[in-house]
Amino acid sequence: MEEQRHRIVIIGGGFGGLAAAIGLKKANADITLIDRKNYHLFQPLLYQVATGSLSAGDIASPLRAVLYKQKNTRVLLAEVVDFDTDKKRVILEDGVVPYDTLIVSAGSSHHYFGHDEWETIAPGLKTVEDATDIRKRIFYAFETAERETDPERIQALLTFIIIGGGPTGVELAGAVAEIARDTLKNEFRRIDPSKARIFLVEGLDRILNTYDDSLSQKARESLEKLGVTVITGSMVTDINDCEITLGKGDRKETILCETVLWAAGVKSSPLGNKLAKRLLLETDKAGRIRVNEYLKIENYDDIFVIGDMAIALDKNGEPLPGIAAVARQQGAYLAKLISARIKNKQYRPFRYRNYGIMATIGRSAAVADFHWIKLSGWLGWVSWLFIHLMYIVEFENRVLVLVQWAWNYFTRARSNRLILGRRIAKNIKSGLPEKQPHHSESVRDEIFR
Repeated sequence: MEEQRHRIVIIGGGFGGLAAAIGLKKANADITLIDRKNYHLFQPLLYQVATGSLSAGDIASPLRAVLYKQKNTRVLLAEVVDFDTDKKRVILEDGVVPYDTLIVSAGSSHHYFGHDEWETIAPGLKTVEDATDIRKRIFYAFETAERETDPERIQALLTFIIIGGGPTGVELAGAVAEIARDTLKNEFRRIDPSKARIFLVEGLDRILNTYDDSLSQKARESLEKLGVTVITGSMVTDINDCEITLGKGDRKETILCETVLWAAGVKSSPLGNKLAKRLLLETDKAGRIRVNEYLKIENYDDIFVIGDMAIALDKNGEPLPGIAAVARQQGAYLAKLISARIKNKQYRPFRYRNYGIMATIGRSAAVADFHWIKLSGWLGWVSWLFIHLMYIVEFENRVLVLVQWAWNYFTRARSNRLILGRRIAKNIKSGLPEKQPHHSESVRDEIFR
């Protein structure tokens, strides 16, 4: 009887899971990649789908198309709901998959820090569905303002607030500002889109807090040049359908607004808590599981956790950031480690190589920290463009994205501005408080002076 080959199950077709699957293409094993979506999504460019620069197909690649040449790999479109670690099985919504080695890389979702009721009002950006929802909210706000007659209600419709000053928040704020100042210029007859107010709210004392101080300051200056009002050191205390309340110390202030976007935090996939429960482990507040230097759960030689679901430490003992580069390196590392283990060989511990971080602010403006050199402005933007193109999975997608970017750059147009889905009901008049606080054009100066 033929000996059964080693069975490797990978949960999640994101950066970590896909890197692991690709790295195992020559392994003497049977690999099963499970994902509830049939595509790999290049999340760093998701904000461009949300703001009309790219379509979802430009940044997504079917998993089967990426892996079809790997004869030792199969892809399952399925929902993982639990784990049977005693019998070494992954429990699906409609079946089970046995494993000898398990890699869990199911990613993360939005974190509202105890205020999950805000999710329907202030959507985050993690999926294609999130992106199309945000795009609808942004462009529908302008469309509704065009039909409105009350100046105060128009101002509320043309107020956009982005919560969170990390890369996603900065990129969203810059893109929304460009939509208002450039893309929609001269397209409306009753409103002036350039009068839109865009606020970026960050709880810490500066945006891009993990970046060098100088780059953080340059990013702020670039945003303000686009007309974005940056509010730092302020926390969100309440959000409802027509306003947001910010607090700084004992002071609170309310801003009337129609569109709020959430970019303030993420938490591990719920599968993290389910796995921890089966293994009698504790998770942190974000639902992440601690792993050792081999990305393995301590005392469980057959279970590995990577990406946003894992607490993995760098050489200084600090947790690695939840970014694509970390997940990709972890996945590639596990492919080598597991291949070595199948051959009864040892392999070195995981070490993350930080090649740099970057964020784009707008047209011809970005910041990039490569350690040996720090770039901003046009040079930072060109670096950002080149590196992101190189990391897109399929060559065809790279060409499509490059052509679209070139067109957008020279025309300032955003051709993917379709408002999809059901019409959003707007009834701001009935939702606003009877006595509305006065806000000047410079809300940041009036709030928290």
